[in-house]
Amino acid sequence: MVDMAISLKDMMLLDGALGAAVVDYNSGMPLGMLGGSRDLDLEIASAGNTELVRAKLRTIEQLGLNEEIEDVLVTLGGQYHLIRPVRGRKSRGLFLYLALDRERGNLALARHRLKDIEEQIEV
Repeated sequence: MVDMAISLKDMMLLDGALGAAVVDYNSGMPLGMLGGSRDLDLEIASAGNTELVRAKLRTIEQLGLNEEIEDVLVTLGGQYHLIRPVRGRKSRGLFLYLALDRERGNLALARHRLKDIEEQIEV
């Protein structure tokens, strides 16, 4: 198991990483953040992405699907925003959030790395 600070650093080691957070989707508050900028306020992004995760979870429930969210990708003109819910029994209710520069980042590698981090994180 890896602690949150190391997990955030691992996310930021990805080429093109702009910001990373571990977010509690019950409260919408980030438990940890790294990176960000004037143009990428991680607290605002965490709160907004919480609404996205909640809406998708409600939709899955209303449809009666026996499924979990693996990850969510939001594609912007110059960025990818990746959201990956944490499934560990001690970390339920959390998600990993990564903003990635679209020109410098590798989306497939980022998705793979977030999966690894999600499986190892301990909060």
